[in-house]
Amino acid sequence: MEYSIVVNDETATGKILNQIILKLEREITTVEEIIRTRVTREVEAYNSSPLNIFKGLVQPRMAEMTLNGFKMPLRKKIDLDEQIKTALTSFKENGFFILIGDEQYSELNAEVLLEKETTVSFVKLTPLVGG
Repeated sequence: MEYSIVVNDETATGKILNQIILKLEREITTVEEIIRTRVTREVEAYNSSPLNIFKGLVQPRMAEMTLNGFKMPLRKKIDLDEQIKTALTSFKENGFFILIGDEQYSELNAEVLLEKETTVSFVKLTPLVGG
């Protein structure tokens, strides 16, 4: 059986910037598997597209940040393994956090029970400027 989850990219104030639906195969999964599934979908979408704008969770190496995503200087495929590693490292270093329902998850190996209408929010943290 497949489980569909709604994935939102949100600001710290709760404004939804992007929304996608992910399919997972097991009722019980982990935070790491949710991140891996999301990044895999984003990389596959980019690699099969003729455009050079990557819309994803974390910035690929050599890409420039733009208003609508990350612009790759040359049209080349993004390495899936490298992108997953970058996303997992970013999560561990508090580059973003994950809310599932009303609960914040901080460990990659934390188990998640998927329900009929599970919503996962990815909240990117913006570094403070100044001192």
